Amino acid sequence: MSEEQKPPIQNVPPHWQEDEISLKELILKLQEWYRYLRSKWRIILLSGVVGALLGLAYAWTKKPKYEAKLTFALEEKSSSGLLSSYAGLASQLGFDVGGISSGVFSEDNIMDLMQSRLMITQALLDSIPRNGKIISLADDYIRMNKLREAWKKNKDIPPHLSFPAGANPDSLSHVQDSLMGKFCEAIVKNYLDIEKTNKNGSIIAVTCTAPDELFAKTFTESLVKHVSLFYIQTKTKRAASNVAILQDRLDSVRQAYHAALYGTAVSTDQNLNPARAVVNVPTISKQTQAQILGAEYAELVKNLEIAKMTLLQETPLIQVIDKPILPLKEKKLGKLKGLVLGGIIGGLICCFFFFLRKTYYEIMINE
Repeated sequence: MSEEQKPPIQNVPPHWQEDEISLKELILKLQEWYRYLRSKWRIILLSGVVGALLGLAYAWTKKPKYEAKLTFALEEKSSSGLLSSYAGLASQLGFDVGGISSGVFSEDNIMDLMQSRLMITQALLDSIPRNGKIISLADDYIRMNKLREAWKKNKDIPPHLSFPAGANPDSLSHVQDSLMGKFCEAIVKNYLDIEKTNKNGSIIAVTCTAPDELFAKTFTESLVKHVSLFYIQTKTKRAASNVAILQDRLDSVRQAYHAALYGTAVSTDQNLNPARAVVNVPTISKQTQAQILGAEYAELVKNLEIAKMTLLQETPLIQVIDKPILPLKEKKLGKLKGLVLGGIIGGLICCFFFFLRKTYYEIMINE
């Protein structure tokens, strides 16, 4: 085909030419916006100054918060090896002394447990020294957040409502229980942060951030304490029950064994005529009973020791690594940072306002 028969190139525009036109329009549009905003620079600058002053005022008046961080490692112990083989001996008397533990709680369960209402409630009912008095953490939470002033208009809440330190959560009144539920929700949402320091590790960090450093420190330690007690009691409940049952049975057999030995001695002393065989029957009976009880007593002693070993092996260990120490780390927006952020936010808000205004006018004109 000759050059004269070839179609002209300009009759079939390639796609990249359309893209170039669109990019050109975008650049022109951006230039238009730049010129428009530059024409409003005085207002934008004034907005930035106002925003900077507001940011500075916020940083100046905002109360600091204190961060109490506690880290601990979760270590589980389980019966194994020689102890597992010995545990079968106790089953001869119908006692289950436990076996290899598969773990009631994992690290994730512990983290969820720390955010439960039960654990937070128990922690809030612990005591804290304040102004020479011992009050509950719940009352200190009320003081810290100035809730009594907010409750003055609420007739359902008594003006002198308080939460006694060391109270049982089940003894709370309806109003106290309702308020405690709100406290727990607010603490989980705004105060408490629980996470693993390493995704593949078993170290858990509990952080409480509060406006009062003594509250943050005491609450963090109380929460970990109650979770640790609950966790250990739950893990060792069966093994501890077996130890208690074996101990009671051992005490009963010991008394019966001593009574049988004493009865044998009394029967022997009363046998005044050893030539008669019939008088030896009570003595032989007491001796036989004492032998049976002695064998049972020895077996119970052995099984009790195995049960105690199982209890020790199944008792988990929550080892605290780092505790919060006063003075705590202070979290506060710096004045310079508040000034800069306030100025940037003020300028951006003003630019966004002009963007909406110009877009609205263009739409109205096109219609």
